[in-house]
Amino acid sequence: MLWWGVASALLANVLYSTGFVLEKRALATLPALSTRRPARVVGHLLSSPLWLGGSLALAAGFAAQLAVYRTLPLAAAQGIFVSGLVLLLLLSSVVLGERTSGRERQSIVAILIALVLVVASLQGEDARAIARTAPPATLLTIAVPSLAAGLLLYRAAERRARRRHRLPTAGVPYGVAVGLLYGVSSLAIKGVSGLLTTDDIAGAAAKLLRSPYPYLLLFTGATGLILSQTALQRCRASVIVPVCTTVTCVFTVACGTVAFGEPLPADPLRLALRLGGTAVAVTVLLALPRHEATAGSSENATAGPVHDTPAGPSADAPGPPPHDPTTAPRHDTPAGPGHGTLTTPPRPPANGVEP
Repeated sequence: MLWWGVASALLANVLYSTGFVLEKRALATLPALSTRRPARVVGHLLSSPLWLGGSLALAAGFAAQLAVYRTLPLAAAQGIFVSGLVLLLLLSSVVLGERTSGRERQSIVAILIALVLVVASLQGEDARAIARTAPPATLLTIAVPSLAAGLLLYRAAERRARRRHRLPTAGVPYGVAVGLLYGVSSLAIKGVSGLLTTDDIAGAAAKLLRSPYPYLLLFTGATGLILSQTALQRCRASVIVPVCTTVTCVFTVACGTVAFGEPLPADPLRLALRLGGTAVAVTVLLALPRHEATAGSSENATAGPVHDTPAGPSADAPGPPPHDPTTAPRHDTPAGPGHGTLTTPPRPPANGVEP
C-alpha cells in the first residue's frame, strides 16, 4: 500500500503540472480576468477548450490525491507533492517559454532540500501513522482564520498592484494567498478520503454530509478557481505554482498534524529534520523577489508611470505626432476662412474666438 500511495502521488504531480501549464497557455488567449466579475471569469474559462483540458487534468490529479491520503501520512504525501515543482518548471520552460532567474532556480533547489529533510523524517512507525478524520471544532478553528487571511492577503496584493508607478508583481503574494486556500482544501480532501468507504455507501454519504469537509471543498474550490486563474493570467506559472504549492504543503503538514492528530517523530533527530525542512521552505518563500526584475517586460508596459504623468508637450516619449486628435478642429466650430483644415501644429486660437 505504501508504494501504491507513492505511485499515486507521482501521478498526481504529472496531472497537476500538466493541468497548470495548459491553463496558463489558455489564459494567455483570454481577455483580462478580474476578481470583481467572477461570473465573467467563469464564462471566459468555460469558453476555452484548452482551459477545459487543463481543468480535467487537475480533476484527475484530485482523484489521485484522494488515493494518496488513504495510503500515506500527510507529511509524506506533501513531501512528494513538492517534488512535482521540478516537472512544472521543465514544462513551463518548454511549453510556455518562461525563463526563471538564477535566484528562483536556487529557491527550487532549496525547496527540494526541504523535501529531502521532510522525507528523511518519515522513518519509524510513529511518523507513518495515518489518521482518517479530524474533530470538526479543531478543523474549523484552523480553517476559518486561514481562509480569512488568504482572502485579505489577496485583496491587499490586488490593491498594491493597482497603484500607479508600481513595478509588476512577480506573483509571490498571490501564490501565498491561494496557497492558504488550497491548504484548507487539502485538509478537506484528507477528511473526505478518510470517510470514503465501499462497505456502506449510504452511511458514508450521510456521515460525509454531516462533516465540514464537503462545504470547505466547495468554498475553496469556487473561490480558489477565480483567484488562482486571475493570478495565473497575470504572473508566470513558474513563480505562482511553486509558491502556492510550497505554502499548501507546509500549511497541510503543520496544521494537518494538529487537526488530524498524526504524531510528530519521537526521535529528536527525525523531529529536527521535519521542523528543519519546514523552516527551509518558509525561508525560501520569504527570500523570493516580490516584483519582476526585468524593466522592459510586457507587464511593465501596463504598470509604468505613463498613466498618471500630467499631460503636456513633454508628457509622452517620444513626442506626440503633429496631428493631435485632442486639439483637432471640432465639428461645431463656425465655418470661416482658414478653419477648414489644420495646416499648422495645434495651437490655441490666435484670433481669440472660442469655438
